[in-house]
Amino acid sequence: MVERVLTTRELNRALLARQLLLERSDLPLVRAVERIGGIQAQYAPSAYIGLWSRLRHFDRRGLTTALERRRVIQASLMRATIHIVSAADYAPFLEGIRTVRREWWARVGRRQAGSIDMEGAARLVRSFLRDGPRRQRELVEVLQAEGFPRMAWSGAGMWVDMVRVPPSGTWEQRRADLYGLADDWVPNRSVTEADGRVHLLRRYLGAFGPASLADASNWAGLPVTALRPAVDALRLRRFRDEAGGELLDLPRAPLPDPDTPAPVRFIPTWDAILLAHARRTQILPEQFRPRVFDTKTPHSVPTFLVDGAVAGTWRYEKGRIRLEPFVRLSREIRRALDEEAVRLAAFHAD
Repeated sequence: MVERVLTTRELNRALLARQLLLERSDLPLVRAVERIGGIQAQYAPSAYIGLWSRLRHFDRRGLTTALERRRVIQASLMRATIHIVSAADYAPFLEGIRTVRREWWARVGRRQAGSIDMEGAARLVRSFLRDGPRRQRELVEVLQAEGFPRMAWSGAGMWVDMVRVPPSGTWEQRRADLYGLADDWVPNRSVTEADGRVHLLRRYLGAFGPASLADASNWAGLPVTALRPAVDALRLRRFRDEAGGELLDLPRAPLPDPDTPAPVRFIPTWDAILLAHARRTQILPEQFRPRVFDTKTPHSVPTFLVDGAVAGTWRYEKGRIRLEPFVRLSREIRRALDEEAVRLAAFHAD
């Protein structure tokens, strides 16, 4: 059977639809977070702005309340970066990446990591957290008081399941430096590594597909070999991209008409649709990538989309949204951006 070839434009519209960026959604917050594969949240306000761009009736307090009520969890997960995911997704995501995260940490710090008793450091951190959440500064101090080097803290999150506890990591208190034990925050977390990896692949394809296995592995921070068994465990559709590469997808996942209009949208810093695993969609044209991401710092800037592609950057300044276009904008597009910018400025000021 000849597999259908999907154009870049079709892949672009598929990703926008699954990321709730073709039309704002009425989904409940937790379901929306699951639908888009979690939210990258190195900079706390990004999660709020990302949901504002995707949900029709989103307000800032809604996400903070969901974090406080433990319906969504903030923790270091895929690619060892801070994400907000649903409480139901937290355990399978964590189990799917745990082994590889530890291997990565040991490999990156191989000269020093081998001399650190990480099991001992983990026991110390767990013991200190049993009485309740603690600030990062306190956790580093207790490790150093027992003779552990600073690097032991960088690996502690690989050996101790910790979540970032609100109000830290929220719009109101942006630094996510208050930690608690996941066992206290998200009970009943029994899941196998294999099941976790199946869940990761399912969530990725639902949020970013159709995609290659290499794309999914890049997003999850796993080697392709680690995720390949999950392909066999799922019933998947197969397509080809314009270069002949294999693309995987979930049955009945949306594939909009490539001519579907894409409205202007404001995208926050570090939004996952702009990262390397989604390059096939050209949401971020390659000529603009160096203007959006500084990989040496690392740093990123907020962007806006026109017809499903990054067309410039924005910033909130003195009560207004200021635009810096990369391309010449028509009067009609500029009007749509200005109207959306007024709404976004009101969201900031609310």
